Amino acid sequence: MPLIKTVRGHQPRFGKDCYLADNASIIGDVIMGDQCSVWFNAVVRGDVNYIRIGNKVNIQDGAVIHCTFETAPTIIGNNVSVAHNAIVHGCKVGDNVLIGMHAVVMDNAVIGENSIIAAGAVVLENTIIEPGSVYGGIPAKKLKDINQELTAGFLNRISENYIKYAGWYKKEK
Repeated sequence: MPLIKTVRGHQPRFGKDCYLADNASIIGDVIMGDQCSVWFNAVVRGDVNYIRIGNKVNIQDGAVIHCTFETAPTIIGNNVSVAHNAIVHGCKVGDNVLIGMHAVVMDNAVIGENSIIAAGAVVLENTIIEPGSVYGGIPAKKLKDINQELTAGFLNRISENYIKYAGWYKKEK
């Protein structure tokens, strides 16, 4: 059973058809849209500020979504994939974005729509990621522009796959 915890009077709220893995933790001022999934050992911790998550967002195994007290909430758009062991902290993530495995996105960064943050990248505080681009490295730098139609299709496929994977687990209950 996932850990869903009220903190400072804020109870997490979930949209329709969400999947929460047995050991996922969702805490505090978190509002999640429809068809989202939070996977094994992932933590969504809205204890010190608020977290808003759009529709069709998957937060994969071991990922951490957090924020900074009174200064930096976390806002995640629609159709976003936060890959295994990524950290998304006190930032804004636009629609149709992939945050790669082990990537870190820090306070007040803004990730433009239809973008990819490469695996292992570190997006420093206050960085603005251009829409339709790939950023990678430490610190993250722009690697290339990408075709927004192809990116949207690729990212939509990942989101749809995670909705399908969640369905497998829902059937097992």
